[in-house]
Amino acid sequence: MNKQLISKERKQYLRNKKYKQYMVWLTQIAILVGFLAVWEILANQKIIDSFIMSQPSRIWETFTNLSSNDLMKHIGVTVYETVVGFLLGTGLGIIIAIILWWSDFLSKVAEPYLVVLNSLPKVALRTSHYYMGGSRNASYYCDGSGYFLNCNNFRKPKWIFKN
Repeated sequence: MNKQLISKERKQYLRNKKYKQYMVWLTQIAILVGFLAVWEILANQKIIDSFIMSQPSRIWETFTNLSSNDLMKHIGVTVYETVVGFLLGTGLGIIIAIILWWSDFLSKVAEPYLVVLNSLPKVALRTSHYYMGGSRNASYYCDGSGYFLNCNNFRKPKWIFKN
């Protein structure tokens, strides 16, 4: 078997390419470690509210105690519900699409309703806001639906900080 000869320039090019790839990987790791360190320091110094933003050390502690707090069971239930919901929604959508494709009459009857449903924000289609978690920053003027930017948080953008 003949080995193909590689020129010095090609070897140098491959070395430079590997070096750049290594430096990108090293920089990505350094950014991640720096972000986690700053996050931990800010939470320890009470600059950010660790109840809302947690801390990397608390997250790590939770992951190391997976068996004691049944986190894996809850992750399994969440994954199961997500997959079943996706499959049911996709299957029902395919069945409805086939029915509307086959029946010109049903297609014309359903068209205005489907246009209105498609124009609505998908968040508005949920059944009730009472099933959402209550926000600890909710005021009397808010429904406490747990939105990231509910009316109280929107008016006071410093809600994430302790002071």
